[in-house]
Amino acid sequence: MTSTPEAPDAGELVVREADRADLLAVFRIEKAVFSQPWPFASFERFLDTPGFLVAVRDGAVVGYAVADVNSTQGRDLGHLKDIAVHPEMQGEGVGRTLLRRVLLTMAVDGASVVKLEVREGNEVAQSLYEDVGFDRVRRVPGYYDDGEDAFVMVLDVAEWQG
Repeated sequence: MTSTPEAPDAGELVVREADRADLLAVFRIEKAVFSQPWPFASFERFLDTPGFLVAVRDGAVVGYAVADVNSTQGRDLGHLKDIAVHPEMQGEGVGRTLLRRVLLTMAVDGASVVKLEVREGNEVAQSLYEDVGFDRVRRVPGYYDDGEDAFVMVLDVAEWQG
C-alpha cells in the first residue's frame, strides 16, 4: 500500500523555500508592490538559501520574503532584505505569516538580532514590524533612490522567542 502526502486544504497558506519555478511570480509581485523593484537577477542570487521563502495559496505564489544571516563583530546578524505580498492578498495575514516564518529561519541560522529598513511613509509595514517586536533605532535620510528616508528597525531574537 502506498501513501501520498495530504495536499493542503484549498485556500490554506503554505510557506516554503523558493525554487526557480517561483521566480517569475516573485518578480511580478515585486514590480506590483514597489516603485523601485529589485531586478530579476537579485532574486536568482538568493535561490537555494534558507531565507528565500514563498507563500503559496491554491498553487499560486502570493508573497515572498528574502533574508540572510551574516557574522558581524562576533555575533550573527539577520537582515530582512525584502518582503512583499500580492496586492490582492494584502490584509489577509500573509505578510505576518511570512515575517514570522522568516524570523524563525534566521533564528535557526543563528541570528541574535534581525534588522530591516522600511520606508518612512510605509506605516502599514511599520505597524506590522512593531507588532511583531521590532523597534525603530534610527532614520536614514535619503535612503531610497527617490529621496525618501528609511527607518532602520531591529528585533532581539531571544526576546521575540521568549
